[in-house]
Amino acid sequence: MADKTMSADEMAGRLADGMTLGIGGWGSRRKPMALVRAVLRAGIGDLTIVSYGGPDVGMLVAAGRVRRLVAPFVTLDSIPLEPHYRAARERGGVELTEIDEAMFMWGLRAAAHRLPFLPVRAGIGSDVMRVNPALRTVTSPYDDGETFVAVPALRLDAALVHVNRADRLGNGQYLGPDPYFDDLFCEAAATAYVSCERIVGTAELTKDAPPQTLLLKRHTVTGVVEAPHGAHFTSCAPDYGRDEDFQRMYATTPWPEFAARYLAGDEQAWRSAVGEGA
Repeated sequence: MADKTMSADEMAGRLADGMTLGIGGWGSRRKPMALVRAVLRAGIGDLTIVSYGGPDVGMLVAAGRVRRLVAPFVTLDSIPLEPHYRAARERGGVELTEIDEAMFMWGLRAAAHRLPFLPVRAGIGSDVMRVNPALRTVTSPYDDGETFVAVPALRLDAALVHVNRADRLGNGQYLGPDPYFDDLFCEAAATAYVSCERIVGTAELTKDAPPQTLLLKRHTVTGVVEAPHGAHFTSCAPDYGRDEDFQRMYATTPWPEFAARYLAGDEQAWRSAVGEGA
């Protein structure tokens, strides 16, 4: 079986302008920030980003790399609205498709099952339908005759996710309390890249943890990147929590200043600038 390990920059070298990228995690929790920084370094643009958005969206939008965003929200959790994303939206810098959280999940599930859409109750009677006039409804062919929203599949060219541990074959393990649908991101994508805190042997994945923690299966993963603290400054439970001090600084620093200080060099330059916490 193939060894799928690679560097973050090698991963980014497989991506291209105009792609649709799905980014796992939730808000400011377990975002694959090392992979996002690699995308920024690669200069890839005109992207469609599909994400339960956090600083991944904020950075890519602020850098002018995003043409369209599909998301139910963009938040830093302890800071309700991601400020760099907000600034981009206020100046009309990105096209937004905003859908309900459950609709988003079922769009990923439809793509994972290679279906054009899935019917859901979420969105019925809400402004989601008003702000997304392209959405369609379907009627049950059975006796109930119920009307559902036909949520289109969220097909991805590539997915980027972060977990606690992975092996070289692409099996990924999450040890925290909430998987945030990262398995669906990988299943919905033509290619999927997982960064992890540590690469371990396959047997070690289940040595001291139940099989249910094996969130990602190797057949859905294209590449594995070992990236200690690769979710910083977001959290990666139970390894570390969110770096609230750094997040506040990020949120209050003008983007050109933040980018010049932290994103002008390679990943080692980032780690040096951030300090031992990352």
